Amino acid sequence: MSIVVTGATGQLGRLIVAHLLNRGVAPAEITAVGRNTVRLAELAASGVGTAVIDYTDPASLEAAFAGADALMLVSGSEVGQRVAQHTNAITAAVAAGVGRIVYTSAPKADTSALILAPEHKATEEALHASGLPVTILRNGWYTENYASAVQQARENGVYLTSAGEGRVASASRTDYAEAAAVVLTTPGHENVTYELAGDVAWTGTDMAAALTEVVGSPVVFSSVTPEEHSAILTGAGLDGGTVGFVVALDANTRDGLLAGGTNDLATLIGRPTTPLIDGLRSVA
Repeated sequence: MSIVVTGATGQLGRLIVAHLLNRGVAPAEITAVGRNTVRLAELAASGVGTAVIDYTDPASLEAAFAGADALMLVSGSEVGQRVAQHTNAITAAVAAGVGRIVYTSAPKADTSALILAPEHKATEEALHASGLPVTILRNGWYTENYASAVQQARENGVYLTSAGEGRVASASRTDYAEAAAVVLTTPGHENVTYELAGDVAWTGTDMAAALTEVVGSPVVFSSVTPEEHSAILTGAGLDGGTVGFVVALDANTRDGLLAGGTNDLATLIGRPTTPLIDGLRSVA
């Protein structure tokens, strides 16, 4: 078996490599690729192969992917550039003779109004057009995304959002990474799409209660309007693009677009997903 993991210097990619090793994949069978040479060197210390890639350099991609039985295509983090980056990687995978691709997408990417969905939908379409066997992992929200909420709760005792009581079925990043490792190392996942989410869809009230326990002091839930939220974020010094993104994402949450609805994640990893409070403690 030969597995290439893109984005291996990022938070999710590093965990996928770790879970592959935990599942008994030999280090020599894993190639971790990315742009951060320092972090690649850290991964190399565990015995895995490494390569520096650039999504704008097809030759670097083809060389890194050559001979791979499976390519773990971790979605890029540069919003607005991901379709081009992912398309370059898919084209290189075909040219390099990769056996199959596993991709981390977004919930219901082909039909959702989620602000993050369009780039993932376009990538899924490119994957299906490639002719390669593909597995789509539509990752839900990461509990670790609320690290700043923990800090803010500790500082001012408030969990503020314009998502109302919209539910979020979050899970810890390691849950999603473990699911990816399972798909990469077991048969029967070709041309399958999984909708991955946490077992429990929590509300803003639930989050405030969990934060209270994590920080050890009372945290109140403050539900504000989108307009009020925009003004608060702008007053805190955030740029207009970031403010718009955060408020739009809260609107998506309010509309139930991150509420999950399947047990695909727990089924793949063979255990319950990490509870909200434990995920928050990991970033406290």
